[in-house]
Amino acid sequence: MFFVQEGFTYRNFLMDMIAIFAFVVWFWLIVVIYRDLFRRHDISGWAKALWVLALILTSYIGILAYLITQAKGMAERDAQQAQHARDELRNIVGFSVADEISKLDQLKKAGSITDAEYGRLRAKLVQ
Repeated sequence: MFFVQEGFTYRNFLMDMIAIFAFVVWFWLIVVIYRDLFRRHDISGWAKALWVLALILTSYIGILAYLITQAKGMAERDAQQAQHARDELRNIVGFSVADEISKLDQLKKAGSITDAEYGRLRAKLVQ
């Protein structure tokens, strides 16, 4: 049962890889949760401090508890953040709906997209 006494074997290598994978997953989840936790505006500083303490003291159990209790909110906050980033990029780049519609017209005339695709994409742009 003591893998160290066996030297370098496939089983030791496999166990090391599993341990490294578990550490990387744990670290990634901690970063994702802390990013979400500190971007939140709907909870107080004390609640954030309690979550941080729970995550530090209970490791995987704390991560699982946060993911189970806050998963829906995390997804909504990520979607809002992505939409906000897209809107800022459009403002910086100079996105114009009229330009995009003219590009769609060119694609339709060239036969690259169908009438149904054109209608769907145009409706999405006009929103």
